[in-house]
Amino acid sequence: MLVVAALGGNALLERGQPVGARNQARNVADAAAILANVATRHDLVVTHGNGPQIGLLALQSESSPESARFPLDVLGAESEGMIGYWLARELRGRLPGREVATLLTQVVVDPKDPAFRAPTKPIGPVYDSDRAHELAERHGWSIVRESTGDHRRVVASPEPTEVIELEVIRLLVASGVVVTCAGGGGISVARSSNGGLRGVEAVVDKDLASSLLAAALDADLLMLLTDQPGVYPDWPNETPPPMRHATPEALRAHEFEAGSMAPKVEAACRFVESTGAPAVIGALEDVERLLAGDAGTRVERA
Repeated sequence: MLVVAALGGNALLERGQPVGARNQARNVADAAAILANVATRHDLVVTHGNGPQIGLLALQSESSPESARFPLDVLGAESEGMIGYWLARELRGRLPGREVATLLTQVVVDPKDPAFRAPTKPIGPVYDSDRAHELAERHGWSIVRESTGDHRRVVASPEPTEVIELEVIRLLVASGVVVTCAGGGGISVARSSNGGLRGVEAVVDKDLASSLLAAALDADLLMLLTDQPGVYPDWPNETPPPMRHATPEALRAHEFEAGSMAPKVEAACRFVESTGAPAVIGALEDVERLLAGDAGTRVERA
């Protein structure tokens, strides 16, 4: 069975946890220990978020002289390489005799996507209201208030339309390689008039890119891993238990928070609708139960 496992940013870095190398490396090691067990029985492709990491890199870049600043596509590549390195290192150490590869992945977007006029993708650390608005005024950022009451920077998150390295990923999977790719939704690029590629100032949603990739790979299961046990129909109210089973139609009857659960739900629905295979949304620590169908919110056709 081919499993595509999408690690959420909150699964790699706890909310409010300092974005330091030690914390991140430790959390990646914990995630890799869980995912390595999956790879002993199944073909595995791992994708991951990069919101806190690219946000910190962007903050550092904005604080530099203008001539030394980097665009979001380059920062996305930096964060994809950093997290991918940690994941590959830890997975390889837990899978003796198994090849593991991290692949920098470019994802095509449309420069005319309306998302560029309405930023929704949270990146970077959380701030209180005063600090958030101070930074917004200084750097020209867009800021949103999350359901938790925290404030974060948001950037454009256009629709992913094509994974440039798809054939390379297919070859690696066919050879039995555990692949880490499409980190942070992939590096956002657009096609130029001459057929080439150019970087785009955006952050592609990791879940939507993972859904697109999983469908193109004919994956048997898409796992969207986060710090929640499943999808709560009335989020952020966690009083009712999370939904155990749902169809895409049932999920789309609810509204979910943009930049948080909404893209996970949409990603799951798209994958199920396009392939007929199931998707599951749940907690990283419940991976074995998610595979068995005993935890999380499992999304399937009626």
